[in-house]
Amino acid sequence: MADKVPKESNARFATRIDPEKEGLSHEQMHFIRQVELQQWKKKTQKLRGRNIVTGLAIGAIVMGIYGYTFYSVAQERLIDEIDEEAKRARMLGPKTGAN
Repeated sequence: MADKVPKESNARFATRIDPEKEGLSHEQMHFIRQVELQQWKKKTQKLRGRNIVTGLAIGAIVMGIYGYTFYSVAQERLIDEIDEEAKRARMLGPKTGAN
């Protein structure tokens, strides 16, 4: 939106210019570069913080799924062991008409 502001604007701040066409001095170009660098540093710090939070959240989800998988597999082994014990008990137990 700021690009659509005409050059005749009465705005005191943030008037867009084309540095190559305006004929700025070396000091002015250096100042523009410094300001842009500071803006980039500020943005990258925010993004880095967001990326860390996102990475930790994804890592927590992955570890939760991994832990749940181990937990459920351990329960399946327990159930299999109980089934094996029940089969052995039926084989070794007394034979009646109900069996």
